[in-house]
Amino acid sequence: MARIVVAITGASGVIYGTELVNWLLVHGHIVNLVLSEPARLVLKQELEWDIVDSRNVAQFFEPGQLICFANHDIGAPIASGSHLYDGMVVVPCTMSTLAGIAHGTSNNLIERSADVCLKEGRPLVLVPRETPLNLIHLRNMLAAAEAGARIVPAMPAFYSDCREILDLVSFMVGKILDSLGIPNDAFRRYTRDSD
Repeated sequence: MARIVVAITGASGVIYGTELVNWLLVHGHIVNLVLSEPARLVLKQELEWDIVDSRNVAQFFEPGQLICFANHDIGAPIASGSHLYDGMVVVPCTMSTLAGIAHGTSNNLIERSADVCLKEGRPLVLVPRETPLNLIHLRNMLAAAEAGARIVPAMPAFYSDCREILDLVSFMVGKILDSLGIPNDAFRRYTRDSD
């Protein structure tokens, strides 16, 4: 059982974050969830989820150990290096959030928790979902990677006989779990067909 912080920000592709949270909950892991304000707007647009505040988030997820925090709650336990958890994922990760993490601004709970992961040497996985990328985006990704973050762009593969959007999403969920070191069978892995 792992304790994972999942942050969902306001980039398109919030389904990557929601499916990751559901996978973790179904498999008995503890999830500390933080939504940015823009994430709530995108959740409404893309999934028709009407999230009023952090207290009503749990109704949208599978039953399990889900702890929700408001992004402005800088005093939340996950903002402290003495609070133990096994890693963090920002999925999807906006370029604004990526910049804040790469430059250590710690302006909100998401950025501060990511900073804690980097300073404590815990896994931090950033899943940017933007295209095309400009030079500033690329430099921020490099800075985050040099600080210890794992950059896992939302680029699903098509070799796993994908037939539906959820197949592509499951591929990314599996790659994120791999980056956290959590064993999973979330997607069909590549195998070479025998002749």
